[in-house]
Amino acid sequence: MPDRRKIVGGMFLLTTAGLLLLVPPLVHLFNHDFTVLGVPQIVFYLFGVWLALIVGTGVLTSRLSPERPANGEEGEG
Repeated sequence: MPDRRKIVGGMFLLTTAGLLLLVPPLVHLFNHDFTVLGVPQIVFYLFGVWLALIVGTGVLTSRLSPERPANGEEGEG
């Protein structure tokens, strides 16, 4: 298993990249009259970034081992 700190760092980078890819000045670059099958280019960009973030999160969380409770119990209550 990879080191937990590296995976958490990857999650931070993924979050930061998602934030930067979805800021209005960058999104505005894809706001043109160009369409694909009648769908505007900006829609493909936004859903593409969204899908990439979901896939990236899934990959990172699948490599993350579950945390073990410090006191040995599995849950509260």
